[in-house]
Parts: sequence; structure tokens; C-alpha cells
Amino acid sequence: MTAAHPGHRPLSSHGHRPLGSHTPTSGGLAKAALPYVDGAGSEVAQVYVGNSRGWATPAGDPVQDALFRDGCAERGVSAYIHASLLVNLGSPTEATVERSVQSLAHALRRGAAIGARAVVFHAGSAVDAGHAEAAMRQVRESLLPLLDSAAASDGPMLLVEPSAGGGRSLASRVEHLGPYLDAVDRHPWLGVCFDTCHAWAAGHDLAAEGGMTETLDTLVATVGADRLRLVHANDSKDLCGSTRDRHETIGKGLIGEPAFAELMRHPATAGVPILVETPTEGYEGHAADIATLRRLAPA
Repeated sequence: MTAAHPGHRPLSSHGHRPLGSHTPTSGGLAKAALPYVDGAGSEVAQVYVGNSRGWATPAGDPVQDALFRDGCAERGVSAYIHASLLVNLGSPTEATVERSVQSLAHALRRGAAIGARAVVFHAGSAVDAGHAEAAMRQVRESLLPLLDSAAASDGPMLLVEPSAGGGRSLASRVEHLGPYLDAVDRHPWLGVCFDTCHAWAAGHDLAAEGGMTETLDTLVATVGADRLRLVHANDSKDLCGSTRDRHETIGKGLIGEPAFAELMRHPATAGVPILVETPTEGYEGHAADIATLRRLAPA
């Protein structure tokens, strides 16, 4: 089963990597996000469609949805949704799993309304060792109906993002994505979001010469060449293997610029949108990080 659908291939097959940032929406989706996109110089925008640390599933404003969708189309900006950070399909708590499914279904509906290409969600955790096997069964039972429904409606994809590790994570290192994808029969509507800070925290030494390249090579070997659909490019404040997810400005953290130069020239990222979730005051910090990544990109 392939991971590609014609409507969901990367935006460019010629090596260009669209750059952008996580984008605030407080005060109205289009009203807040579009000026931020313009200020940061973004070609891709990731947004929340609810409280990032809550279970609420707000309906959204149809007027703002339309303005955002049309505004992105006019600018050639691709949009992505990040699901609630509480989502955990592997939780031993039944209510958490139910709410996670509801949250993802809501994000997929909102994604269709605003023209988003995909919804990013964290791989989740079994929480305790004795629940690991049951957790992967839950992933299968929870995700397959969502994936089938999204595919049938030609809606946004779901993108699983490996965690920073620790806490009985179901996928933190990139090789863990193999069993995760196998749990849903490598469904074509499940893609991957690769987060550099998460990978570093999970023990991939991206700062070593060739470390980013090796990690991306392993990712491709594990999931296939067309499964990577989004990259979160974040430097890190903490040591490799720390399992701590604290983002830093590109080049000012412990991962360093050379690793991001490798990211920008690796064949696996060609045509794949890359966005930053780095510290910022207004859009200025994100604009600077986008400019850094643009400078590091191959000519």
C-alpha cells in the first residue's frame, strides 16, 4: 500500500522546501494568522483550532474560515493543524482515548473547512510498561476509522509526530515508526511529521557530522520515501537524549546550524514543507529562523 495520494503529495517535486512557522490565531483565524504569515515570510502555516492543552472542540467561525482558506490560496501558503497536545491514543485511561478520538475527528473536520493539508498529532504513550501491547491495539482501533473516513472524503491526512521520548512513548526514535505504521497496516492517509528537537531529545545525535543525514536515511528506510509530509525544524536547549522538549532558535541551540544545513539538502525533505516552532517575540523570531533556513538551503 503506497503512502501517496495525488491530492496530498508535497507541494513541490523539484527540491524547493516551503518554509514557515507555527502561527497564532487568537482574535480570529484569518485576522490573526494572515498578517503573521505575511510578517514572517511564511509559505506554510501550522495552527491550533482549539486550546492546545484542552479538550474543547469549538466549531469555528465560517467567515474567518473562508477568509483564511482564501488568503492562504492567494499567497500560495499551505496550512496544517496541530491537534491538542493532550491527544494520547495509547493511554490506559479509557476517557482519554475517547477524548483523543473526538479531538482528532474535530481537527480533521476543521482542517477540511480551512483547507488544511493535514493534522499533526503526537504518537502517544502507553504510560506504564504493562499497557504497551494494549496501547498499540488501541492505536489500531482508534486510528483506522479516522483514516478511512478522511481518505473516503479526500480530506486532510493525519501525520504522526514521534515524541521526545520517556514516559513509555509509543514512538520517539524514528525506527519506532515502523511498528506504529504497521499497527494501521501502513494506511495511505497516515504520514509522518519529523521534529528535529524531538529526535534529538530521543537520542538521535543530529549535531554529529552526518547525524541529521543518518537519521533521515533511517526514517526513509523505516517508513518509505513518500511518507514524510512535514518537518518541524527546532533547535534544542537540552542535551541529546535528555527526553526534554525545549525549543531554541535555529543555530543557537545544541543541535546547531550544520545539522539544519544537512536537513535542508537531504533528498527526503525535497518538496516537503518545513516550519519552525521556535521562541519568538511577535513574528520577528520566526522570520529570522525562516531566513536562516533559507540561507542554509541548497542553491
